[in-house]
Amino acid sequence: MTGPNDPNAKGINAGDRAKLLESMRSGRRTGRQRRPEELGNSARAPKRKAYDFGELPQIKQLQMQRAAADMMGIENPFFRAHDGLAAGTTMIDGKQYDNFASYNYLGLNGHPEVNAAAAKAIEVFGTSVSASRIVAGERPFHGELEQALARVHGVEAAIVMVSGHATNVTTIGHLMHKGDLILTDSLVHNSIAEGVRLSGATRINFPHDDLNALEKLLADNRHKFDNVLIVVEGLYSMDGDFPDLRRVVKLKQSYDAWLMVDEAHSIGALGESGKGIAEHYGINPQEVELWMGTLSKTFSSCGGYIAGSRVLCDYLKVTAPGFVFSVGLSPALTAAALASIEIMEREPDRVAKLQANGKLFLDLALKAGLDVGPSAGYSVVPVIVGDSVRAAMLSNQLLARGINALPIIFPAVAEKSARVRFFITSEHTEEQIERAVRFTAEEIEKLMGEGTAVDKLLRATR
Repeated sequence: MTGPNDPNAKGINAGDRAKLLESMRSGRRTGRQRRPEELGNSARAPKRKAYDFGELPQIKQLQMQRAAADMMGIENPFFRAHDGLAAGTTMIDGKQYDNFASYNYLGLNGHPEVNAAAAKAIEVFGTSVSASRIVAGERPFHGELEQALARVHGVEAAIVMVSGHATNVTTIGHLMHKGDLILTDSLVHNSIAEGVRLSGATRINFPHDDLNALEKLLADNRHKFDNVLIVVEGLYSMDGDFPDLRRVVKLKQSYDAWLMVDEAHSIGALGESGKGIAEHYGINPQEVELWMGTLSKTFSSCGGYIAGSRVLCDYLKVTAPGFVFSVGLSPALTAAALASIEIMEREPDRVAKLQANGKLFLDLALKAGLDVGPSAGYSVVPVIVGDSVRAAMLSNQLLARGINALPIIFPAVAEKSARVRFFITSEHTEEQIERAVRFTAEEIEKLMGEGTAVDKLLRATR
């Protein structure tokens, strides 16, 4: 790892580093750019060309951040190409790594039955259904997958869409309107926030997992709005914790609100047979109006879905823009998801192994003194390091020791909450988990020992 004063620091020489630092200091958090009349006629810059994206302030800021990372000798940890299947291990540039950056929670991606189902679907139906389902893209496997998803969630029906992100955006954006209220946990996924923005409804965040705050918001605001939707996640993808669903259900019933639970990360991870947070708490799933999930994690495919009442799903199928005006899910992806559901239902030992692995990782991390936040130790365990620079450096140092785990940095999380996030799967061995925790603890200790030099450079670039 190159340091801030290393003449061999990657990507920028000493003279350029000095210029970069000076430019950062001179433009540091000014709050605005100086107006042309403040600069004088001779110093006025030429008018920016509207079509030159490189002149946009947000792009310039990104370029500055990248230059600062180069100055500090921090290799970009993102977008590394993997050479094959990403499971408990992965190949990057021909080298094998222990892999903790995969949603393959139950090890079903690459499973022979899943691959065979996808290949057979291609042989019969090709690679695309070639139209939206409402026009001419409907195929028998679409209905079969929706029936299987409804069965998993214990509700009447489901509707499948081609993107998990778009499922939240189009469903929330279509169902809710101006005059409605949406109450969201402060840590919900971006797709939920975008759906709320599209809807035109009023949004109020409540502090993460603070159900007392949620209850007060309902008491203070329910009477002011036509419809109210509460949105929580079955397992939060950044922190690895989950809400008290029993209480959330009681609150929504008491205040005549709808409830939406995003189960992207909890299906396959929670519940004795992997059927999610309703199974975990033993509640009647039909007490929740909207179950949302993705096919790209446990179900080793791609896409998203809503599960709930038949009336709701039938309505979305003929009115939701993200479904009506989008091509149907491809044959291979549909068949892969359907086969994955069947294996999960048939082999609950996979769920038990995932849960045991998650608990082992959490227990070892706590014993090692790592900050894992509120993680419950299922499929997601973060290790919080406190700033984006150290998170990126820790990820790179772990890669150098054979561990692939990616940093989560600002603005995805608050700067003080930057972390390296570990995804746990049923495929990990105890040895891999022990090694990952031990190496992480060792590298964090090194980073804290180098803290003075890192902190000085951080202060200089702010």
